[in-house]
Amino acid sequence: MATLDRYQVLRLRFHFPKYDPDEWVMPYLQLAGFGDVVLIRRFDLRVNLISALVEWWCTKTHTFIMPCGECTITLEDVAMQLGLRVGDAVVTGRSKVLEPLILCHRLFGRSPSDREHNFTCLTLAWLKANFKKLSSTAIEHEMVCAAQAYIMQLIGGTYAEQHV
Repeated sequence: MATLDRYQVLRLRFHFPKYDPDEWVMPYLQLAGFGDVVLIRRFDLRVNLISALVEWWCTKTHTFIMPCGECTITLEDVAMQLGLRVGDAVVTGRSKVLEPLILCHRLFGRSPSDREHNFTCLTLAWLKANFKKLSSTAIEHEMVCAAQAYIMQLIGGTYAEQHV
C-alpha cells in the first residue's frame, strides 16, 4: 500500500518526435490510424498522478492494487483512449530485410547516402532530418513518405531509443 513517506515523484522520459508533423501529412496519419497518437505529445501529463499510480502497481499480477480493489488497464482500454485499431491481424516476430536500401527507398522515397550503403538500421535523427519539413511543392507520394517516416519515429521512439 502506498504511503506518503515513501511517495516519490517520477521523472518521465519522452521519445516522441519533438515536432508536429506538417499539416499536409496529418490526413495520411489519420488514414493510417495514428492521427490521435500524434496528439499524445501535446497532453499535459500529470506526473504526480502517474507517480501515485506506480506506487499501487503490482508487477506480479500486472494490476493496480488499491484500497477499493484491483484494476488493470487492458489493450482495449488503451485502444479506446487513443483511437487505435486492435482487431486486425497480429504482427509479431522479426523479419530479415534482404535489400534494406530498396525497402528504405520504397517506404520513404529516399535512402541514406552511398557511403552508408551497408547500413542495418535507420536512426531517428536521419528520419527527422529528412522528413521534418516538406517542401511547398511536395507531391502526394512525398506526403505519404513523410507520414510513414513520422510513424516510424513514433514507434521507434517508443520501442527503441537509438535506432529503428
